[in-house]
Amino acid sequence: MNQQLIRSEICIVGDGAVGKAAALGLAQAGLSVVLLRSGATNKLVDTTPEWDVRVFALNHVAHDLLDSLKVWGALDASRLAPVSAMQVHDAAESGSGKLDFDAYGAYINELAWIVEDKNLNQALDSALRFAPNIQFVDGRAEALHVGSDSASIRLTDARVIESQLIIGADGAQSWVRGQADIGLDYRSYGQQGVVTNFACEKPHHGVARQWFVEGQGIIALLPLPGNQVSLVWSAPDLLAADLMREPLSALADRLAVYAAPELGNLTPLQPEVVKAFPLRLIRPHSMVAQRIALIGDAAHAVHPLAGHGMNLGFGDVQALLRILREREAHRDCGDARILARYRRARREEVALMQFTTDGLAHLFGSEFPAVRLMRNLGMNLLNQLPVLKRKLISHAMGK
Repeated sequence: MNQQLIRSEICIVGDGAVGKAAALGLAQAGLSVVLLRSGATNKLVDTTPEWDVRVFALNHVAHDLLDSLKVWGALDASRLAPVSAMQVHDAAESGSGKLDFDAYGAYINELAWIVEDKNLNQALDSALRFAPNIQFVDGRAEALHVGSDSASIRLTDARVIESQLIIGADGAQSWVRGQADIGLDYRSYGQQGVVTNFACEKPHHGVARQWFVEGQGIIALLPLPGNQVSLVWSAPDLLAADLMREPLSALADRLAVYAAPELGNLTPLQPEVVKAFPLRLIRPHSMVAQRIALIGDAAHAVHPLAGHGMNLGFGDVQALLRILREREAHRDCGDARILARYRRARREEVALMQFTTDGLAHLFGSEFPAVRLMRNLGMNLLNQLPVLKRKLISHAMGK
């Protein structure tokens, strides 16, 4: 088989939302980009009108990035839900703690926006179709070779992609990260994220609600347009298996204990769909290697209790775009100094989010009565300190 050489300044491996946003931004910046896609993934475009069970709470950093890429305006606005407030409850039997955040108190219009995975990807796909400087390559990577001036990926059909910089946007099980021999710290939380959607009897008023439930994990109900909510239940593995086996009407009954006073009866959306994904902490030892940069879940996987996994990925894209735009004329995209700037730019925010989400997961998973008492007292005290709450909201927004 004849070898075909495909050249570009940047090759992005992975065609999830973060990889697509990176490809779009880099192409709009005038760089030549190859987006290496899995053929199977590319063909499974969901265009059904049903509500997607996988949703993201996008913060202001994500909004600003997508707006700058002309993607935000391409989202189906009728399927976007702004979050005007958030209520966090500690539902421990030994006592209750509560923490409220609201946009009005933070002098903003929205805390975040709930966006379906397919709405986001369809808008990105539409923008990519009209973007200059992008080659779409469908295939499976087989080997990665890094040299002093370039890096190359050989595909299983013998084609070769040669670029100055390889960007790994290929998820938590990143092939690029493994080929670059970047070590990592890995820990399973022993939980599954169970996701599905419900109609609620009472209006949710744009409020995201979260309950830390002793022995049962973390329950979040996020607002969707209309009287609808999206469930994200970070449930221990055994409980998650039960939730996946039982009918959604039984799951609604479980949720009624917490949600009924404010949302009324919950009814599964039709057709009934429920999915689950494993929760784990993945902390690579570096976000860069020679002529390689990692973004999104390839660079960091965190517990979803704060809803910031996708926001971290878009923060990676924003930082990398800025650094590549501002680089000196004599430095190519994969120059070691450029990659060092990217690593420094993301180090603090990523480490802080990993520390925070991991610490909160352990804090609210503790069964020690003294710990439960102190966290309830802490939540209730923080709820009375508006200045500190505004600072926390500002950080969550990415400001």
